[in-house]
Amino acid sequence: MGKDKTEYICVECGYHSSKWMGRCPSCNNWNTMVEEVKQEEQKSSAGHKLDESELPVPMDDIESMSEERTITGIDEFDRVLGGGLVKGSLVLIGGDPGIGKSTLILQAVMSIASRGHKVLYVSGEESVNQIKMRAKRINRQEKNLYVASETHLSKIQDMIEYAAPEFLVIDSIQTMYDSALNTSAGSVSQIKLVTSRLMEISKNNGITTIVIGHVTKEGVLAGPRVLEHMVDTVLYFEGDRSGGYRVIRAAKNRFGPTNEVGLFEMSEMGLISIDDPSEMLLGQRNDSPGSVLSCAMEGTRPLLVEIQALVTPTVFGMPRRVVNDLDYNRFLMVAAVLEKQVGLKLQSQDIYTNAVGGLRLNEPAQDLSMAISIASSYREKPISPYTMAVGEIGLTGEIRSISNIDSRIKEAARSGIKKVIIPYSNRNRIKNIRPEGVKILAARMLNEALKFALEDG
Repeated sequence: MGKDKTEYICVECGYHSSKWMGRCPSCNNWNTMVEEVKQEEQKSSAGHKLDESELPVPMDDIESMSEERTITGIDEFDRVLGGGLVKGSLVLIGGDPGIGKSTLILQAVMSIASRGHKVLYVSGEESVNQIKMRAKRINRQEKNLYVASETHLSKIQDMIEYAAPEFLVIDSIQTMYDSALNTSAGSVSQIKLVTSRLMEISKNNGITTIVIGHVTKEGVLAGPRVLEHMVDTVLYFEGDRSGGYRVIRAAKNRFGPTNEVGLFEMSEMGLISIDDPSEMLLGQRNDSPGSVLSCAMEGTRPLLVEIQALVTPTVFGMPRRVVNDLDYNRFLMVAAVLEKQVGLKLQSQDIYTNAVGGLRLNEPAQDLSMAISIASSYREKPISPYTMAVGEIGLTGEIRSISNIDSRIKEAARSGIKKVIIPYSNRNRIKNIRPEGVKILAARMLNEALKFALEDG
C-alpha cells in the first residue's frame, strides 16, 4: 500500500506548500501551516454545455425580489442580523467555549419553532439528552424542533431529507466530517468541504442554516480564513465568562449592516436582551475622584460608559500601567500628553484605568474622558456625575473632532446629563440639537477641557 502524500496548507489564506514553513510566503503570518493528506483532484467532464437557465442575463431583465426574513424573537440578535434571518442564508457564529453560543441559538430556534416553523438542530458535541437539559433550564419545549446528535455529513443529509426543515443548526462545524476525505474532523480540508456542502444544501433547498464555530486563542474563528468568505454572515459572540454580560457583533453581513452590536445579560433562564445598555454600563456611580462619563459608538448605537482611573504613588522603581477594556497604546499616549502638555508628574505614579461594564472600547473618542479621569484622580478632585466628555487628543494637546457627535449628545440628554464637553471643531455640527437643560462646552486644547471638567463643577 502506497504512502499517503501530504501537503501543508495555510489556515489564514489557503496557500499550499509541499513542505512546512514557519512563515506563510503568501500572507506572511507565522505558524499557520498545517499538515493535510493530499487528495487527488477529479478531472471535470469535458464538453459540458450551459442550460438556458444558466446563461447570463442583462441586469434590467432581473426582477427585484424582497428578502424574506424571519425574526428570531430575540431583539438584540435580530438587530445584528439586520432584521432577522434571511431565507436560504448561511450564518456562522463564533465565540469562546462556554460563552453561551449554543444557548443563544437554542433560544432563537425555539422561538422560531413556536411560530410553526420546522427546525433541525444537529449537535456533534452534545447528546440529545444534554440538549433537552438545556431546554429545560431555559424553560422552553417545542414540538417543531427536531434534535439529533451526529457528526457524519451524509447522515445529516439524510436527516434533512427526512425532516425537511426550514431552519438548520450545526453545532459545531469543527466536529463534522465527510468520509470522502481521509482526514480527521476539524482539519482545514474537512471544514472547507463540509461548509461548501452545507452551503449547497442551504441555497438549493431554501434552508436557513446557522453554523456554530470555535475561535482560536487570538479570538478569530478556527479553521481556514476562506470559511468566512463562503458564508453570508459572520457573527462574533464575546464577553467575560466570569461576568454576566455578552456582546454579539457582525464581522460580515451580506443582508444587513456590519456596524451593529447586540447586548445580552446571562441569567439562569438563558440570555436576556438588554433594552437600555447605557443604564447597564453606568452601574453604581458616585462622585469620587477619577470617574467621568463618556459615550462610545457601537455601530450606530451610542452607549454611555463610565471611565475610571486610579493614580497613586508607586512603591516600585518602574510605575505600573494597568488598562482594562480600553486601548492600551492610546492610554500611554494620553498619559504622555498629560505629563508633557499639562504638567502632571505621572512618571512616579501607578495608573489604573477601567471601562465599567465589560465593553471593550477602542475608538479615539475615549481619549478625553481617559485624560479627565486621570487628572481627577491625580488632583483628588471629583467630577460631577452629570458630566460627559468625548474627544480625540492629539500629541500637542489639541482636542480633535469625532464622528456621530449629535447621536452622543442626544443619548447624554436622554440619560439626564447636564454638561457635555466636546471638541471645538464639532460645535458647528450641533446647531439643531441643543437639548434643553444640557450645557455644551467646546474645548480647543486639553488644558481648556480639564478646566471645564475640574474647575467649573
